[in-house]
Amino acid sequence: MQTHGKGAARTYVIGTAGHVDHGKSTLVHALTGMDPDRLQEEKERGLTIDLGFAHFTLPSGDEAGIVDVPGHERFIKNMLAGVGGIDLALLVIAADEGVMPQTREHLAVIDLLGIDCGVVALTRADLVDTDLLALAREDAVEALVGTSLEGSPVVACSGITGAGLPQLVEAISTQLQESEPRADIGRPRLPIDRAFKMTGFGTVVTGTLIDGELAVGAEVEILPDGLRARIRGLQNHGRSVDTARAGTRTAVNLAGVPAEKLRRGMVVALPGTLRPVKALDARIRTVAYLGRPVRHNLAVTVHAGSAEVDGRLLLLDSNALPPGESAWAQLRLASPIVAVPGDRFIIRDTNDTLAGGSIVEVDPSRHRRFHGPTISDLEEHERGSPEERAMLVIARLEPVELEVLARSVGMTVAIAQAAVQPLVDGGRVRRLGAADAPVFISETGFAAVSARITDTLRRFHEANPLRPGIPREDLRGKTGLSQRAFDAVISAIAAHGGLADGPHVALAGHAPRLSGQQRALADDYVASLMASPHAPPTDNAPPAEILAYLAREGEVIVAADGVVFAAKACAEMTAAVVHHIEEHGAITLAQVRDMFATTRKYAQALLEYLDSQRITRRIGDERVLTRAPRQRN
Repeated sequence: MQTHGKGAARTYVIGTAGHVDHGKSTLVHALTGMDPDRLQEEKERGLTIDLGFAHFTLPSGDEAGIVDVPGHERFIKNMLAGVGGIDLALLVIAADEGVMPQTREHLAVIDLLGIDCGVVALTRADLVDTDLLALAREDAVEALVGTSLEGSPVVACSGITGAGLPQLVEAISTQLQESEPRADIGRPRLPIDRAFKMTGFGTVVTGTLIDGELAVGAEVEILPDGLRARIRGLQNHGRSVDTARAGTRTAVNLAGVPAEKLRRGMVVALPGTLRPVKALDARIRTVAYLGRPVRHNLAVTVHAGSAEVDGRLLLLDSNALPPGESAWAQLRLASPIVAVPGDRFIIRDTNDTLAGGSIVEVDPSRHRRFHGPTISDLEEHERGSPEERAMLVIARLEPVELEVLARSVGMTVAIAQAAVQPLVDGGRVRRLGAADAPVFISETGFAAVSARITDTLRRFHEANPLRPGIPREDLRGKTGLSQRAFDAVISAIAAHGGLADGPHVALAGHAPRLSGQQRALADDYVASLMASPHAPPTDNAPPAEILAYLAREGEVIVAADGVVFAAKACAEMTAAVVHHIEEHGAITLAQVRDMFATTRKYAQALLEYLDSQRITRRIGDERVLTRAPRQRN
């Protein structure tokens, strides 16, 4: 968790919400002295089209950044990019107009995102009399009923006259001080809500930093595109800082990536800590006032963090979801986003906010609908402790690498390792592999994968009795495991005496053996090679499996061009060639041919074999020793 010493200032993010032209930007200017309308078009029209930013200091000494979001209905997408990552929702309602349609939609978004810290600013209080103000207050309180902001303070004020502003600031400060600090789990991510080029600085992106800290000089990855950059500078509230903390509005000056390649919805993270996903399992809840059910297989737009992407809503336990009801769903996305379990999101169609929810799992496989075990697993995952969630992921993905486990349960590597330790201590899970790169598998999973591997080896030995085993990579391909998981599992089975590990993997005790008939055939073949050791026959080779066996056992040498020498003859010829080179410094192919009274074919094969064994090396038309010659007395 983000920690602070006694009396240390905290930094908060406030998001405004409310109907168009209810005075949000005017109120922000009155609170901060800053104009959040940053675009000329906004200045001319008096509307906040894109996200505006300002900040001020609370009476407690804490700092608050304000994300001023647009209120006009057709700008709702920009509004959604600003509300995910805020500590307090400042819902603005004009006293002279009361609760309006966009007020309710913004409040629904706040509720669906689970934001339960808020204050209602009843603006333009100077334009109404006491009775109308009381009615506006009742209207606001009633609108909050049944939402995450129910019971929040309602403060009448005016951004023009300043009336009620001290009371509003005090209410904001009190609510924020009672809120939980933003979590710092050591996995920083900054969803980009703006990206631009700044003269003299280069590429700058802004967003609300969550889950960790970023430091100047750090290498970062921009997802989902996998771009790499370095942090040249950081700013919080217009001040340069060396480190940005979780829960702060942050501007990041990036080196190594042009602004043109960046866009809203991307995420700045430390390399390798996050990955793009295209499917989400989630519990969703529909908007209570929607007026129609949300149906299975509906085309929707998904808003998560600052990302906006088209997708398909697949209901897992119902065909249609009435307003205000909840269900399990899977979202299949048209393009990847960066999200982790626990993240909140909003679903919209062309005109309306439909539902929202919390991600339980990322990148799941496609589920059968109305499948009891699937629903049970999702429910356990949703309500389970970190230990229980880790067990569910291990049981589903086993064997699973620590980093994959951490991503799947939405934790840092350190927290995931702590969560799985009780499972290891209790004998439910095995930790395999190196201490700094562990792989986890349940006891039942280890028994199952061991049985599959040993059965594969047994069947291979039965079909190929003369082969020493399955080449390691071939066996890994049959298991479908990652290299690290495969190595860890094979080492663990070998440690228990179940198999012999090496370039070839075999069952323990397996040794290739020739049958009596095969042995007789092999002996006749070797004898034929020895009968003409320097020019052995090439037309009487035994079956390939017997020849391979003889080569592995060191009875024959398979040289170049399909020439096979008896091992004894090859050793004698090798010694003679080495002796000649030691005496004369080099040897030619013609000299080898004459030395053994053979043909060019066999001399060439012998020399290429010696080259392959790094006994000799070719220089022009001669061979020399790869090692220094022996010194003679």
